Amino acid sequence: MLPASILAGLPTFTGAANAAGLVPAFRGTPRLAVGGIASECSTYSRIRARLEDFTVRRGQEIFEAPLSLPLLRYDVPFLPTLEATAPSGGPVERKTYETLKADYLERLKKLLPLDGVYLMMHGALNVDGMDDAEGDWYEATRAVVGPDCLISAYYDLHGNLSRRAVDTLDAMTAYRTAPHVDRVENVMRAADMLTHCLRYGLRPGIVWANIPVLLPGEQSSTEWEPGRRLWADLSEYNRLPGILDVSQLVGYVWADEPRAAASVVATGTNREEQTRIVTELANRYWNARHEFKFGSPTGTIEECLSRAMASPTHPVVISDSGDNPGGGGNSDQTFFLQALLKAKARNVLLGGMTDRPATKACYKAGVGATLPLSLGATLDPAMCQPVHVKNAVVKHLAPVTRPEDGEAVIEFDGITATLSARRRLYHSAESFRDLGVDPAQFHIVVLKCGYLHPTMKALANPALMALSPGAIDQDILHIGNHRRKPTWPWVADLSWTPTPYVSARFRRG
Repeated sequence: MLPASILAGLPTFTGAANAAGLVPAFRGTPRLAVGGIASECSTYSRIRARLEDFTVRRGQEIFEAPLSLPLLRYDVPFLPTLEATAPSGGPVERKTYETLKADYLERLKKLLPLDGVYLMMHGALNVDGMDDAEGDWYEATRAVVGPDCLISAYYDLHGNLSRRAVDTLDAMTAYRTAPHVDRVENVMRAADMLTHCLRYGLRPGIVWANIPVLLPGEQSSTEWEPGRRLWADLSEYNRLPGILDVSQLVGYVWADEPRAAASVVATGTNREEQTRIVTELANRYWNARHEFKFGSPTGTIEECLSRAMASPTHPVVISDSGDNPGGGGNSDQTFFLQALLKAKARNVLLGGMTDRPATKACYKAGVGATLPLSLGATLDPAMCQPVHVKNAVVKHLAPVTRPEDGEAVIEFDGITATLSARRRLYHSAESFRDLGVDPAQFHIVVLKCGYLHPTMKALANPALMALSPGAIDQDILHIGNHRRKPTWPWVADLSWTPTPYVSARFRRG
């Protein structure tokens, strides 16, 4: 992606259109604020996200984030407030959330009056003692900016929606791909709706259908059926009169809360057409619910490992799916490591173990040193036991300025493992090659992930998914389900028909 300095100097698409007389000019210069908060929070995790776990950008720092750079292409300025993002994990500590919200609201107040607010969200934020944290953020925003200001948000495909959120927003959109390769397009759809409506004097509204179906993201990728066809034609609906955006969300299954569900959302100015579309797509999704499946062969840790060790081809890439930090897992569990040692597997790459004490010990010892290490179970010692390694050789240390950013590569007992001081993703081939490790050279590669990143999918020969235990256990029928509304597949014989909901903002207009 181009740096901000270059992007800022390029002509804008809307600017060129204005010069050609293709679109009307704004009546004055709209005042648009930008901010947001995002994290994907498993309520089954015992770890908590605190202030130090968030990347917080304030003021102009917001435009240093890759997904904020497209905003510099518009012919109206976006006024920055605060954007806070945390890696997927456990719920957010209440004090942390309230601190970030207060900072955001104070910055928002200083920008008044505002014509619009663009919010960078996710949809699966969970805060201790609070249901529907996004809804709380929107209501707090609305209380500051007033009833006439337009609010547009973008979501992850795995977000959960509520009536509270729908009643407060004017427009929203969500990713249409999983893995998420349309991030920039999603940003621009949300921003386009805001600027378009202000340019033409439109007041959009949302029609929403909540679908009582929840699935793991690993079953609902858009790279295979039925996800491929269910998301493939959504952009075609945007061409219809009075329709600004149509989005479809899988929901986030590891949030045991009342709003958790799949959904279809249509933003526009034609509520009758929006209602028709939402009804059609919600029915289509519901009718396809039995078709969703994992994209790779699955099994227990032991079953997948046995198949990998017997495979004549390599690398066999196995997903340690229950401990995937990209979906809310802890990334410190040792179940797979224990199985590797018990099976005496060799020529193995184990990617993504989070262990700050072990990483720190490697930096202290230095490259080439051999030392005993205790690996894993540092974030959630109640889930599993650490593994004690007698002779680990330090092969690589990433150059860092802060200890919390440390990454190490170690070798022991035929296993090459990456360690990190904080939870981070080791999903792409590049994340290993940056550490001097080529995953293509190993017989077995074990990743703490769900569905594979495109660069690892291209290498996998074959790919397997272990249905391992963890904070995002893929065996969803057996996870705790105490606060959700009746939902398929927990209620196997559930009967349902769509009841589209027209937002209060739409009815107000």
